[in-house]
Amino acid sequence: MKVILKENLENLGHIGDIVKVAPGYARNYLLPRGYATEATEKNAKALEHAKRQLEYKRNKVLEQAKGLAAKIEGLTIAITHQAGEEGKLFGAVTNMELAEHLKAQGVEIDRKKIVLAEPIKHVGEYTASVKVHPEVAAALKVVITKAD
Repeated sequence: MKVILKENLENLGHIGDIVKVAPGYARNYLLPRGYATEATEKNAKALEHAKRQLEYKRNKVLEQAKGLAAKIEGLTIAITHQAGEEGKLFGAVTNMELAEHLKAQGVEIDRKKIVLAEPIKHVGEYTASVKVHPEVAAALKVVITKAD
């Protein structure tokens, strides 16, 4: 009996796969638990339609992420912070502060998506990585200056 999987099942397949299984396994396990549907022509067409829609949405989100990444790449965040004589900051510039400055410039990003190699503790120029999408990352230029 052929079935279309609705969930990833170990040793059987992934979502959307059409697999051949024993009729008893399908009737008694896969179908009642909602792990699969019978592979009819109607269900196969519905699956193809759902795959096309999912691919379209995925591409649309990826394009939006690339656009946002390009916008972030063009930005430079300038932060003035109190610092000691040798340029060592009182405190550190963290991803939370960078997220606030990005928001002020019109780009709203969750602070958890901003990755710093280490907290910024000295005056100077730094680059932070912003993970906009699992496949798209942007480099954000950060300039820290000493407050008077």
